[in-house]
Amino acid sequence: MSTTRPYPPGDLGPEPGSAGASAAAPASSAAPAGQVRRLRLAGTKGAVARARDFAREALQDWGWLPAATADQRAAAEDVLLVVSELVTNACLHAEGPEELRLRCASKVLRLEVSDLGAGSPAPRTPHRAGRPGGHGMFIVQRLCLDWGVVRNADGAGKTVWAELAAPS
Repeated sequence: MSTTRPYPPGDLGPEPGSAGASAAAPASSAAPAGQVRRLRLAGTKGAVARARDFAREALQDWGWLPAATADQRAAAEDVLLVVSELVTNACLHAEGPEELRLRCASKVLRLEVSDLGAGSPAPRTPHRAGRPGGHGMFIVQRLCLDWGVVRNADGAGKTVWAELAAPS
């Protein structure tokens, strides 16, 4: 797991413009801070494609797409790739995804995929770039600010979360 922020996982830090916020990180005018979108995926066929379509629609509604610059386009494509990887992992290794949640803050987008699986995702070590398969969590680790796993309180399942920077 990576930790690249000076505050705990899940804590998005101070909002731009508040005390302690960096003046170098202005709020995105298009991102509606605090908005959460949920997609139920339990028993869904084509869960990966459906999750990507759902995420793409949210990115359009939040003004990330259509992208005005190459950096904004890359940020949106990274979100769609991470959604695909997390949902695919739930399909392959955790009895399928239960739900996808997207939470938009002014500077971070948090993706969460819940499932009923017992295992914990981890990048393969060592990573072997030339071999097929096994690259999902390596990709998530490389593209995201941070990611992690939260076990459900009742012991059945978990939520895999990842956070990406909002486009500038």
